[in-house]
Amino acid sequence: MIDYQLLEKQLSEDLRMTRRPVAITFLDTPPAGVRAFSGTAPSGCSFWRFAADGDIFYTVPADHYNCAIGAYTHNIPLPPERAGELTETLGLMASIGYVRMEEVPGIPRLPVTPGAVVYAPLGQTPVDPDVALFIGLPGQVMLLQEASMLAGVSAQLNVFGRPTCMALPAALALGVVASTGCVGNRVYTGIQESEMYVAVPGKDLARIAEAAHTIATANAALTDYHRGHVQKMAAV
Repeated sequence: MIDYQLLEKQLSEDLRMTRRPVAITFLDTPPAGVRAFSGTAPSGCSFWRFAADGDIFYTVPADHYNCAIGAYTHNIPLPPERAGELTETLGLMASIGYVRMEEVPGIPRLPVTPGAVVYAPLGQTPVDPDVALFIGLPGQVMLLQEASMLAGVSAQLNVFGRPTCMALPAALALGVVASTGCVGNRVYTGIQESEMYVAVPGKDLARIAEAAHTIATANAALTDYHRGHVQKMAAV
């Protein structure tokens, strides 16, 4: 197993990120030695916040029922008595002009329903993650996107919008993707308007970490170059 603690430390330093990246793993059955989530959450992305704050746990499909959109992107069927909540939520979003119903079939989804989902800070993940989720400012996201391009693992269409949770299945299917987030996610997670996400397939983390150091060094050199160019032009 990769030393994820060292990997998180290196990536956080090279990318200048202050928030901890979150490791997310989709499993058929709950893992041994990891505690089950207890309580309720208003959304699937709320689990991201708990993990970023240092919690390590797994959820089962029923823990995701309170978020019809998140359940949809995670391919988690709602129970019969709540099945209408997805239609109601989408109907509200369509009625206020937030989404067009014809967009819905194109929203990325997990191919199969997970039996359990493990959430943890990347450096403390108890299992190899399927996706690592990074939160940062545009300049930090720029470095991570450039590192994914250097490593050859960036998706061709690599910036997604709402819903934020579709970035997870999109990363699994396409490669590294960025997400501008959505209003629901910002309410549930508390991230700032200035921040955005990058979802990285777990299998690509080591390659990106290697590329990130090169990109960080190159950007530092280019910063000096471009500042010098500005000074030269100002003197003309």
